[in-house]
Formats: sequence, C-alpha cells, structure tokens
Amino acid sequence: MKFSAFIASAVALSGMVVHAYPGMGKVLREIQARQDDGGADDEFDSNELIGDLVDLPDTQLTVVGHAVKSIILDQGESGESDEVYRNIPIRGTAACAKDTCCIWHYISADMTLKFRGLSGRCTSLARGAVRLGFHDAAGWSKATAPGGGADGSIILADVEMTRPDNRGLEEIVAQMKKWYTKYKSYGISMADLIQMGANTATVVCPLGPRVRTFVGRKDSSVAAPDGLLPSPFSNADTLISLFQDKTIRPHGLAALLGSHTTSQQRFVNTTRALDPQDSTPGVWDVLYYKQTLDPNAPPRVFKFPSDVALSKDPRTGPEMAEFAGPGGQEHWNEDYAREYVRVSLLGVYNINNLTECTKVLPPATKPYFNPPDASIIEDWVKTTKKIDVIGEALADGSLITSLGGLLSGLGLGGLFP
Repeated sequence: MKFSAFIASAVALSGMVVHAYPGMGKVLREIQARQDDGGADDEFDSNELIGDLVDLPDTQLTVVGHAVKSIILDQGESGESDEVYRNIPIRGTAACAKDTCCIWHYISADMTLKFRGLSGRCTSLARGAVRLGFHDAAGWSKATAPGGGADGSIILADVEMTRPDNRGLEEIVAQMKKWYTKYKSYGISMADLIQMGANTATVVCPLGPRVRTFVGRKDSSVAAPDGLLPSPFSNADTLISLFQDKTIRPHGLAALLGSHTTSQQRFVNTTRALDPQDSTPGVWDVLYYKQTLDPNAPPRVFKFPSDVALSKDPRTGPEMAEFAGPGGQEHWNEDYAREYVRVSLLGVYNINNLTECTKVLPPATKPYFNPPDASIIEDWVKTTKKIDVIGEALADGSLITSLGGLLSGLGLGGLFP
C-alpha cells in the first residue's frame, strides 16, 4: 500500500488500534517519524519483476505482460476483475476448443460445486485449494531459481507430498488428480489447474476477491527445493527474509497471511484440530486480522505463533492493523489480489505468453454475508470445550442449525463451561 494513505488512516484509527493491540501506538509513532524525515515505505512494498518480465522491455510486452507488470508493481492495474464470460461455447465443440478459456469455465464450475457448502461458506476442500496454490508456487526463491514455483510439481513430483510442510493437503491433491484425469485431454496443465483451484476457492469463500487468473504455465515433475515454505512457529525476521527471497516484501506478506481467515487448523496442534483461526471460518473477512491483534480473542480462535509474531513487528503489524480497521475489507482484498497474482506466477518464465481467463471464475459474494447460524458459531468460539461435531460441520460448509438436538444443549448452556 502507499505509505501516505496508511499514515492518514492509521492516525485517524490510532485510538482503536492501540486499544486492540497494546504497543501499536509506538509502532505508529516510529513510522510517522520516518515519514516526517522524508522516508518512504517502498522497502515494505513488493516491487520486483518476476519471470520473463525481468528481461523484457515494454515494447515487447503483450497485453497480458503489460497487465501483470502493472498489477505486481502496483502501477494502476487492479489485481481483481469482475469480467463476465458471455456466449460460452458448449464443451467438446470446435468453438470451445478454439477459445483457450472455454474449458476452464467448465473446470471452475466443477470446482465451485466442491468448494461451496450448503451454508454458503467455503469448504475444507476450498481452503485446501488456496493452500495448495501457495505451496506449489512458493517452492521457489531467488536463491534457488530457476527451479520450483507454480509448475504443478507439488502433485507431479511425488516426493513433495511426503514433506511435513504439505501435511493436510492429501484430500485436495486427490481431488485435483480426479479433475486432471477428467480434463487433461483438453490440453490443460496441472500447474494451471492448481492455480485455477486457488482462485476459484478464494472467490467462492464469501467476501473473497476475484483474483486475476492466467493460464498457460508449463508443468514440471522435478521436485521444488525443500525448505522454502514458512513454519507456523517461525519468528518475524525469519519469515520476512524467507518471503523477500520470493520477491514478496512485508506488506505483501501481511496481505497473504489473511488467507488464514477461512482456516480450521488440524496439525499445528492436534489436540485442537478443526479450531478456526478466527470466529468466522469459511468466510473471507478481516476478522482474522482483528482477532490476531487482539490478546483477548475468543478461546477457540487458534493463532499461529508466526502470525502473532508478525502482528507485533513494525514491518507487518501496522498493515495488519489497517486491514482490521474501517474499510479494511476492500483494502485487504485489493492487496491480497495483487500479491497473489505475483505468487501464482513465481517460477513462471512465459508470463508474456499467458492467456487471461479471469472471466471463467464465479461471481464474488460481497459486500455482505450473513448466514443464519452466525450467532451459534459465535457462541461456540467462546467456549473452551471441544465439540467435534461443530468443527466437522464447519469444515463441510454445513449449516450448524442442521445439527438438531445438539443445539438445544447449546441453548441451555449444557455444552459450555
């Protein structure tokens, strides 16, 4: 984000922010002092070119090349799009074969059916798809390039799924393999399938952005270098350094963290499996930022130590605080979309020749989402008692009101301490 914009809103919100996050006042004063001294915030914003765009002059850029460059450098092009796909050819026809995006319409539609639960919230498969997209692409760094990146190797190189970092992705990987078997005869790549899944899932999650989506990546069955994914136990310095080696600077990292808003963790702490990372699992909202910053968040809200560390660091904490404030949802969606375009193209060296197919994504669900069981979930996250059936229903995207007799126990307080 632009530094002056942050300062204006942060100063206006300082009372609220300091109350929610003790110590943030000192952070804001330090940043204001740097601004008063003529300092800029460029060091915190992602501003490096990637892939083949590094060496191509503007005169050789295609429409897609220009768009991607403008998006990732924040030069005016949005990372979101509401473009609608009209007059869609029938699958299997010559007209569909002629249109690169046509088959992706049918793939995204199949994905949407798996990613949206009966409650309207996104399912565990959707959350897995977002994580899978990141884990495939983030197996790249400047230090280890050109290997790794968004090349499908997380599935195509069997060894990657044996790594502890990828635990919990087994279900979405199995589903991706089914989709690949169904559609590979149409010439799709696994790399594109994974990133289409991530962006379809993001917009299916209520309030999520419709991230600009490109196809044409090349597959690789060579495993990405190990050790390039973040640990939920890392400190801020380690994480910021790790991401900067991927061309992602602190503000971009702060935006990407927000995808934890839909999460229900399973393996970081197995005794609290299916606990959410904010009070609205399956919804792409900024409550994650508010509750990560809040030391008095509800008991069932599970915070990664790494997220807490970043919320307290002056390079990432102020940005997280702004996402948590008024207007934060729109700001975060914009920043996340821009940063995820970058992520989705790490290790891709034919960006200039890709095709944009954002139009195949389902429409966004925003600006409001009010499921009928919201108050029940709010009560659940306030309890310290483990109630597996609720966690499982949330993972499926089901309505908690469908749990019948259990709700009478909730209403009577029988399940609460």
